[in-house]
Amino acid sequence: MNAQRFVAPNSREAMALARAAFGEQAVILSSRSTEQGFEVVATSEDQLARIAAQAASPAALQSHAQLPETPAARGGRALNLQQRAAAQLPPLSPDSTVAQDTETLAMSTLSFQEYVRERMLRKRREAMQGKLAADTAATTPVPAARAVPPARPQPPAADGMILPFGHGASAGGTVPAARAKGAAAPRPATPAPAPAAAALTAQLDALKAMMEERFQTLAWLGQTKLNPIQSQLMHKFIRAGYSPTVARAVLERLPAHLDASGAWRWTLEVLARNLRVAREPGQLCDEGGVFALIGSTGVGKTTTAAKLAAQCVKAYGANSVGLITLDTYRVAGYEQLRTYGRMLGVVAHLAHDRAALQDLLELLANKRMVIIDTAGLGQRDPRIREMMSLLAAPSIKKLLVVNAGSHGDTLDDVFGAYRETSLHGVILSKVDEAAKLGPAVDALIRHQTVLRGLTTGQRVPEDWQRPDATALVRLSMGSQGKSAYDPTSAELPFFFTDPTSSSWKPQGVAHA
Repeated sequence: MNAQRFVAPNSREAMALARAAFGEQAVILSSRSTEQGFEVVATSEDQLARIAAQAASPAALQSHAQLPETPAARGGRALNLQQRAAAQLPPLSPDSTVAQDTETLAMSTLSFQEYVRERMLRKRREAMQGKLAADTAATTPVPAARAVPPARPQPPAADGMILPFGHGASAGGTVPAARAKGAAAPRPATPAPAPAAAALTAQLDALKAMMEERFQTLAWLGQTKLNPIQSQLMHKFIRAGYSPTVARAVLERLPAHLDASGAWRWTLEVLARNLRVAREPGQLCDEGGVFALIGSTGVGKTTTAAKLAAQCVKAYGANSVGLITLDTYRVAGYEQLRTYGRMLGVVAHLAHDRAALQDLLELLANKRMVIIDTAGLGQRDPRIREMMSLLAAPSIKKLLVVNAGSHGDTLDDVFGAYRETSLHGVILSKVDEAAKLGPAVDALIRHQTVLRGLTTGQRVPEDWQRPDATALVRLSMGSQGKSAYDPTSAELPFFFTDPTSSSWKPQGVAHA
């Protein structure tokens, strides 16, 4: 790219040098104060147009590279040099990632980004439509391509402290606004275009989608970078193990008038408000009923069953509790539960099939609390469906036990495996072993499941806590010292880059 560097004692003289070199087409890429003076890097408007042309398919756009500029595109030169200097738009390479463009556009303004995007899309669309009309004049008329409106920030919800999880959104959360491709309204049926027209239309749609995704993400990240409070909060979120989805949902609703301490308190309050915890007073034994503990292997279901049984024995006596295990897979699984039951004065029963389980439930119908310990099954184990069919009775309340120290993607897989199951709640186990609680709290917020309790050790029944949303959020956002997985400020844009988008390409790896 033909970019030149100009150094002068002040900004006015540096701008004059750029204008003298490039004329009225001068576009300021960057400006800064240096020890030698005020530095300006500039190029011409034609160079920016060539970069936009390279982003489209070479086969579709090669014949249009030398087309004269249209009057509509030429009208975009109404911006004077002072406005362009304020915009400070650096060059965008078609092979760069969103994160790299974010670093390049750190000093750009949102208005000039919207102007450049709309102007370049208009020029490419007019060139493509000219070719399209010539190729399909004898066949099917080609509908005019719709103009892409400039990116606009999403309006906040009526209650800015309610995140868009569980309110008309999928269980796994929502897609960030920069990547969301909103569902389009139904369109009337139109004649199928010719193959050549369909190919060029697809290329144009891909170009528009790529530029829209890139500019929307750049706009949001650019605004966050210019706001040090948002930048610090975003860094805290990622360090604590929260997903970019939740971090962005919170920061997009952050009131602009808050200072650093106020923004921190507001963030903790928003997370606590959106973390669903059991509001009923007392323990699960006070609620009573039949509870089935389900979850992956090794998350602590049997120990959790013993803790729940011990609480009920302490409050209502040994005759108030019934223990059943379905674990016929694990070696000595039944023996472990029976040992706990012997310590509490409670008989533990083994059910081999549906009929045995039904007989035991009828036998223990007079108990205040019946606890069913199930076999540990991985979230991708096909036997999960069989086990859920065994526990399909409406009277059985299913409690999902998850390991608080699991990776966020693993937690998403676990919640996804039980998406079709009507869960009574979640028990977060092994809280004392988790280096970071952010992924667990993040998954609970996005999947909007009720947290019923926490296990904080192996002691029965002492290591059990009722959930406190405020305390759990503060604990999850607390820093435990430096970690090898903590990102730097320069690496944060990579967390918000969609690797499945057409604009994302790893360095040194060519697209197939």
